[in-house]
Amino acid sequence: MISEEALRMASQCRHYAMCKIDFLGTGICPSGKEKHFVSYFPQGRMDIYSALASGLLPLTEGLIDIADTCTLCGICDKQCHFVTGMRPMSVMKALKEHVDTLIKEGRKIEPVQEDRTVRALQEIVGAQWATNEPAILLTYADDPFPLAQMQMPGAVVLPSVRDEIVEIVNFASKNDIPYVVRGNGGSVFGFVFTDGIVIDTIRMKGIEIDRDNWVAAAMPGVTSFELQKEVFKQGFRVNVAEPAATVCGNIVCTGTFSTWANAYGVGADNFVNAEFIDSKGHVFHLNEKSAPNVFAFENGGAPAPGICTKVFMKMHPLVEDEEGLLVPFADFDKAVALARELAARRIGFAIGVLGGHFLATFISPSLALADKIKENLTETLQIKYVVFLTGDQYARDAVRKMAVPVIDSSLFRMLALSLPMLVKDDWNDILQGLESDRYPYEILCKKELQPLLETILEPSPETIADAVDEDLRAFYRELYSRPEMTDPVWLNMFRIVSSRMARHKHMFAFLLYVPLDRIAVIHRITEGLHEIAEKYGIDNDYGFLTPIDLGKRAVLEYDYYIDHTDSGEADKIKRAMVEIEPLLDGLAATTKGVKWLKYVFSQGCSRKEQYLYI
Repeated sequence: MISEEALRMASQCRHYAMCKIDFLGTGICPSGKEKHFVSYFPQGRMDIYSALASGLLPLTEGLIDIADTCTLCGICDKQCHFVTGMRPMSVMKALKEHVDTLIKEGRKIEPVQEDRTVRALQEIVGAQWATNEPAILLTYADDPFPLAQMQMPGAVVLPSVRDEIVEIVNFASKNDIPYVVRGNGGSVFGFVFTDGIVIDTIRMKGIEIDRDNWVAAAMPGVTSFELQKEVFKQGFRVNVAEPAATVCGNIVCTGTFSTWANAYGVGADNFVNAEFIDSKGHVFHLNEKSAPNVFAFENGGAPAPGICTKVFMKMHPLVEDEEGLLVPFADFDKAVALARELAARRIGFAIGVLGGHFLATFISPSLALADKIKENLTETLQIKYVVFLTGDQYARDAVRKMAVPVIDSSLFRMLALSLPMLVKDDWNDILQGLESDRYPYEILCKKELQPLLETILEPSPETIADAVDEDLRAFYRELYSRPEMTDPVWLNMFRIVSSRMARHKHMFAFLLYVPLDRIAVIHRITEGLHEIAEKYGIDNDYGFLTPIDLGKRAVLEYDYYIDHTDSGEADKIKRAMVEIEPLLDGLAATTKGVKWLKYVFSQGCSRKEQYLYI
């Protein structure tokens, strides 16, 4: 009764929760929008199908309802394909068929007995928003982190207002019941599991815009994409994390960092106040004199101050003439030097040094094309790194005066819409025919050649849509007819393409703060992580580097990729960690400005000065 093909698809779900936000304008899963529990979204149904294959779930009324309420609308196929290349509709159909078969075979429907905890929670939030239904509990019990074990909670509760969380915390404390709070998807490092109560904040979606004070207040269920969308309407942006990450959760856990951190900062730089509920059910604001000092930093680690129920984010005004550009490099050190100089001179807003792997993965609509584009960029064009920048006309003019070749927004759009043509042999033959003693990318960037390039490459929504499955091409043609889909500023602000980084495997991101004036330290980190990965046969690549604090420091990401369903690969990462921790801990202990993000975890509200300059 279990389809092996559907099971392989289901087991590869990354738990990034992109199916829970409307990032493509397609809408979201109808049953998820109505029911809110993870089980009713495609992510949850993927987990449920895997669990049924392993015999982990009984047939219950809740399971039947989860399968039955899937309308097979196809939204999940479009969303998931854009991010991961997967087509979860096959799993949705297989789940419905499997449950229907169990019913037809006369399988006994197991009753679910509500216990005292569930009844108490239902009195707080309403009968439909607290449960111990096994098919719901399971989808809060696991994530792709291969070193964490599944842990089934006793109950899941979905509050809608702050005072309900206060009551839940008081009830849990009074009865010695452990609890964890969960944002939109959950950590992918095994941090949000409990055998007690899971508090899912998905129903808490309130957003308040104070335009006069340039502040946006977000409740804990609000995601980065949702908040950015609302402030963008007002002519502002906020510095937020990955699109499906909740704003409150991200601020508390690691503090927001992105390419925009160049201008807007990290950690406490991004907000003016936050509201919390502590473990005793007390409500406090960080700006109160009696509040815990979460702006300070404890080097040995510290627990979160409580459950964040509202964060007041700084809004930053947009400028009408802002555009994005990319400066290509064959040499990492030269790319970093430019990024540091731009930051020191306050040129531009967002700045990042991206590797060829990152860039190819971001812009390609399919994994197969991404692999070919990476080879084309790094080998044929010699674009091994790019310095990405967004800025007004004065910033862009300044970059051009630095005598570097530039891929401006119009050339980027042309290339993005013609990716399938870039990997064809006849294009490469033409490029080689234009070769000189300069890097090939310098030829590509020549303004006078762009009319020729446009004729050869045929950039259009139709061209880029040819890279995907035939039945999705009409959707991709419509999608790429929208100007924002090839606008570097919009893409960087809403970050919908960055989720593609885990398209071929689950990703482990090693994030560190580093001194930007000591390139040897950066090399020691990236080369050390690369050597360890190669030793254990782990796919790996440089991610990105973003300057902060006028180029004094930077955020560095290096990525490992593993198949989280393969126990052999899980063992590889386990053995690698034995060597990674001493490497990074040792550098952090001996080098000013180096700080591994694992020590910042749960201290994301702290001031960066507390952990970068101590």
